[in-house]
Amino acid sequence: MSGTDFDVVVLGAGAAGMMCAAVAGRRDRRVLLVEHATKLGEKIRISGGGRCNFTNLHCAPQAFVSRNPDFCRSVLAGYTARDFIALVERHGIAYHEKTLGQLFCDGKAEQIIDMLRHECDAAGVCWAMPAAIERVARNAGVGFDVATSQGAFRCASLVVATGGLSIPKIGATPLGYRIAEQFGLPVVAPKPALVPLAASPEWLAQFGALSGASFETVASCAGQAFRESALITHRGLSGPAILQTSTYWQFAGGRGAVELDLLPGRDASAWLAMHRRNKSTLGMLLAEFLPRRFAHSFAMAHGWTQPLAGLANAAIETIAQTLKCWHIRPSGTLGFEKAEVTLGGVDTDALSQQSMQARAVPGLHFIGEVVDVTGWLGGYNFQWAWSSGYAAGMAA
Repeated sequence: MSGTDFDVVVLGAGAAGMMCAAVAGRRDRRVLLVEHATKLGEKIRISGGGRCNFTNLHCAPQAFVSRNPDFCRSVLAGYTARDFIALVERHGIAYHEKTLGQLFCDGKAEQIIDMLRHECDAAGVCWAMPAAIERVARNAGVGFDVATSQGAFRCASLVVATGGLSIPKIGATPLGYRIAEQFGLPVVAPKPALVPLAASPEWLAQFGALSGASFETVASCAGQAFRESALITHRGLSGPAILQTSTYWQFAGGRGAVELDLLPGRDASAWLAMHRRNKSTLGMLLAEFLPRRFAHSFAMAHGWTQPLAGLANAAIETIAQTLKCWHIRPSGTLGFEKAEVTLGGVDTDALSQQSMQARAVPGLHFIGEVVDVTGWLGGYNFQWAWSSGYAAGMAA
């Protein structure tokens, strides 16, 4: 084997790529990891407010969105959150659970990057970084030729871990999709996910001035509901509840409504009945649960400015229904620039559920965000990176 010949070439040294390279290297495969960026693991570094929400204790297939919702089952079972936690613990990285099973480093996200780099180096992985990927092709024999700005390489197995289109300022490109299409694999149209939602000019005229106001809610769309906080911005809505819901809004075609429960865990009709003879306005009463300015603006936007005691029973019931199911029709999203991940990608019907290998192209694997598997907010997408990287690393 020459200095340019490898058993496995991995394109992309992000979370999935480094995991795959390390696993393949431990199997005594000669591995080359190719990365076009000058800084390693930038998406890891900026995640979780700089502390990296590296997995979730409650990781399960139900927390992932795909045109084939069952595809991720085998991959997630093959390398679990507990497996990655064990790796983190072996490297002495302290961590904590923040909320809803989300695990973060006590220190900085660079600890996860350093851990993966160490795993790769210990497994004998070779590096080409920074190296622009110029061309990928089947070679005359069995395998692939990869031309880069650092030279040309040949390999038996090629793993594409180039990520999606989210956060282009740190180097996101459509390269992975182009490689898939080059080899005849279908690609589900990529869309921004876990992304703030934009509002209509009419909605912004009523609520845009409240930018910065945050409140607890249950946000629902396409049959999925998330109880977390929402945040009003100068362009629409953000916050964990909205980011979670945005994926399902996009998956449903980006045309329907998002519903917000402004009194989560409360019976709105019973609460209003308690105040039926109250001379306070709805805005004054809602300020007990919602930011004061938002409470008053919400009531005014619906024309509910008089005391509850002066309202008819039908009006009271309408208020109750609206408080529990406030319909908002987003005008769009804030795009890939503000998205945490990409919805869509290489169609899972073209891939093996065990190895992430293209069924029609032996030796070609796709892992991580480039694949049509998108997790919830809270460490799920990193777990998909670890699990899919492991699956390909064990097979390539």
